[in-house]
Order: sequence, then C-alpha cells, then structure tokens
Amino acid sequence: MTEKNDYKSGFASMIGRPNVGKSTLMNRIIGQKIAITSDKPQTTRNRIRTIYTTDSEQIVFLDTPGIHKAKNKLGDYMVSAAESALNDSDVILFVVEPTDYIGKGEQHIISLLKKSDTPILLVINKIDSVPREKLMEAISLYSSQMEFDEVVPVSAMKDDNIDELLKCIVKYLPYGERYYDEDTVTDQPIRQITSELIREKALRCLKDEIPHGIAVTVEKMEERKGLWDIEAQIICERESHKGIIIGKQGSMLKKIGSASRYEIERLLESKVNLQLWVKVRKDWRDSDILMKNYGYDIKEEFGD
Repeated sequence: MTEKNDYKSGFASMIGRPNVGKSTLMNRIIGQKIAITSDKPQTTRNRIRTIYTTDSEQIVFLDTPGIHKAKNKLGDYMVSAAESALNDSDVILFVVEPTDYIGKGEQHIISLLKKSDTPILLVINKIDSVPREKLMEAISLYSSQMEFDEVVPVSAMKDDNIDELLKCIVKYLPYGERYYDEDTVTDQPIRQITSELIREKALRCLKDEIPHGIAVTVEKMEERKGLWDIEAQIICERESHKGIIIGKQGSMLKKIGSASRYEIERLLESKVNLQLWVKVRKDWRDSDILMKNYGYDIKEEFGD
C-alpha cells in the first residue's frame, strides 16, 4: 500500500453534449454498469458519482447530464446539474466526438470552461469511428478554441487509451486520503440504480415511439431466500403513451421487464421477481413535486 502522503485522491467531472458517450466511458473505467446508456440524447438525468480506486489513487467521477437547450423544468434541472459540476472538481473532462464542426452546444460549454480555473482535459471519444486524419482535424479544431491542459483521444466502446486517460487525470489530483472505502464503486443506492436500469431498457425497447417523458420508481424491493421481489412503476405523460408502453396484450411491457430483469439480476447477483406497472402523470417534467418524487432532488444538487 502506498504511504498516505504519496496517495492521490480527488474529483473528476465529465461534461459534454448529450450522447457523446460520457456514461459509457465512466462504466468502462469503473468496470461495471452504474450509469445507464442508450443512443438517445439526455439519457443521464442526475449527477452520478462513481469511484475508481487503486493502491496509489482514488478518482471520484461525476457523470453529468448532457448540456442541451432545456424545454421544461426537468431540462433546466439537468443542465444546472451539469454546469454546477464545474465548481466541484479537481479536474474536468470535456468529452466530445471526433467531428469537424463545433456546434452551439459545444461552443456554450467552451464558454463555461474558459471561466474555470480547474484543469481541463479534452477527451475525444469514439475514435474507433473515424480515420486518423479526421481525429487530427478534430484535435486541431477544438485546440483552436481554447488551450486544454491535456488532449486524450479514447474509445470507450473499444477500451482504447483508457489507461492513458487515467494517468492524465491522476496528474492533476491533490495528495490526500481516500474519500471512500476501497470497495465502494458508487454512492448511488441500489434502488436508484435499479430504477435507472428499467428506464434504460424502456428507452431501448420503445425506440422512437414515445418521447423522453418517462420515469421509473421502485415501489418495493425486498430480498427473501436468494430471491429479490421488485415492484416498479413506469411513469409517462399521456394515456396514448401508456398504451404504447404496455403494447398489444402486454407484449411491450413484458419485453421491457425481461430485459430489465436480466440486468438487475447481474447487478444483484441473484434471481429477481420483477413486476412492472404503467402510470400516467401528465406533464410531470414541469412539476417540482413530481420530479422530487421520481428521484430528482433539486435541493440535494443545488443546496436551495
């Protein structure tokens, strides 16, 4: 074990536009699924904290919702959660894709980063999707916008250059003792991770059939003799959405339940008895009370 005065420990925030692969990257580093992923923007809604620990360092990652133009109170909440992470870190990871164009969203993030005194790493993800010359163009393009402390190309999907990214992060961490026990990988309650896994499967199964106006609440989660009994509700905003989620003779709900059960059993390392229901709560994304009921604790995030 490294001596305490040689140990490094600190916080690293991931920030970027929706769908650039922040959650996939974090899951890859941690080595297990904590944050849900999908090909839909704005999948991550809360700041998710995960912990990477070795004998010489501990990195506490903050995976933030993608910064986007908010269209409701939930959108405002997500953007505020992401932007507030800039003030809570020892190092910031600005995660982008290897494109030849910087959109308004990226420009907004860059304007925020320019105001920060925190070391900033430009992390270009999905390098497996472009040839090397396109990657070099992307590096040159972003580097022309501001000076980054490090530029690290990676592929979260292919596990490419992740070790180099970790080395760069550790370089900017302060010396100090661990914030969490060495066996801790997240501060998210199991109940919260379970609800998010169900939401992920709903997003994937439903594809483009309904908007993002769904939430999931776990109403019951009890263990008995090696079996977990879980009851959860999928919340939607319209009666028409409820019919789509349930499907013909319950076919879609069964599909979501089956996919969710597989992931939850992997998480809990146990058999799971999962029961799902669908409930309509009109315009819940514009209701402070319902948002808090569904796990979006504004007070906790922003200290109001």
